[in-house]
Amino acid sequence: MIVVGMMSGTSMDGLDVAVAEFELADGLLTLRPLGAAEYPWPPETRERLLGLLPPARVDLAEVCAVDTLVGQASARAAAEAVARFAGGRADLVASHGQTVFHWVEDGRARATLQLGQPAWIAEATGLPVVSDVRARDIAAGGQGAPLASTLDALWLAAEPPTPTPGPGAAQGPTPGTGATRRAALNLGGIANATVVGAPGEPVAAFDTGPANCLLDAAARRITGGRLGSDVDGRMALAGTVRTDLLERLLAEPYYRLAPPKSTGRELFTTDYAQARAAGLPPVADADLMATLTELTAVTVADALLPFGLSEVVASGGGVRNPALLAALRARLHPVTVTTSDDHGLPAGDKEAYLMALLGFLTWHQLPGVVPGATGSAVPRVLGRISPGSGPLRLPEPAGPVRRMAVLPPAAH
Repeated sequence: MIVVGMMSGTSMDGLDVAVAEFELADGLLTLRPLGAAEYPWPPETRERLLGLLPPARVDLAEVCAVDTLVGQASARAAAEAVARFAGGRADLVASHGQTVFHWVEDGRARATLQLGQPAWIAEATGLPVVSDVRARDIAAGGQGAPLASTLDALWLAAEPPTPTPGPGAAQGPTPGTGATRRAALNLGGIANATVVGAPGEPVAAFDTGPANCLLDAAARRITGGRLGSDVDGRMALAGTVRTDLLERLLAEPYYRLAPPKSTGRELFTTDYAQARAAGLPPVADADLMATLTELTAVTVADALLPFGLSEVVASGGGVRNPALLAALRARLHPVTVTTSDDHGLPAGDKEAYLMALLGFLTWHQLPGVVPGATGSAVPRVLGRISPGSGPLRLPEPAGPVRRMAVLPPAAH
């Protein structure tokens, strides 16, 4: 089955689209990447998306309009990806949409809202569309996040132990230390992690806190909107960590909550860092970027090191930031830090391939979360399906998926 996966994360910088071919036999699911691309949001759409974020107050007319704009842009990207990477023939589209609110109260996820009307995608491609993938897990008592745990648990279970690390990677524990757990770490707007141990050991999955969202907000403010991120980590590398501000940032109660837990830009708002800096001596721009980079590294390390890991496999936009990767490797030492590229999945495309996987599972009426990963008592089939241009005929429910292997990319 060929599935198009579409994901826009909390950074809101654009739409990641990946096309994959899946085959399931005897509990082993294989994923062969067919191609992926990033489609930046049209400038007006991105500005209107950012305008919906807390603490802003918006009316329903704007929510309705942005839902359509995101759906139309997603439809164009899906149609182009089908033509470009699938030879014009695919079976299904799985669209995450753009999260604009994730309602968490007293540590429990109550609801979540993603915009991007799937009818536009179905109309443009003629394919059925899986969407709204988080709500059912929340209704079943889960956090609705991190759904990356589904891919991570199946994928790392099938992967061999630590590969040879790339240049500059921190070295892990020496053989014989007994550390067998590995973690997948996604560095999007929010950082989320999945800890995978030996077969049969429960999976732990949770959002650790901010990865890029505070950095991106600061970069936009510092540059007057010219830059949406700290390109190549240059600003952070030019600065010095302000320990007084870092201490205030680390006082955030979220970091002390036990997993499973989830968070978003409802907590880490665009003015979050500025509010925490109030009353301190002025913080230079470069020092602010260095401090926010260190915040991500410290909170990730504090969350992951107690698990006794042998390896952390990083992915997401944050792996393109050398300042952030260096800070993570320093804080996670002696754990080996690699990227998902070392394991066959491009770091920037991994979450789009995740969406393709979730679409495949939903189509075959298989649960979209692994037990224990999000906190739901019983894993559920996720999402809703919008019919394409033909009759909607679901296959018989498939057998369980026990592990997943990533095959070499298809040649073009």
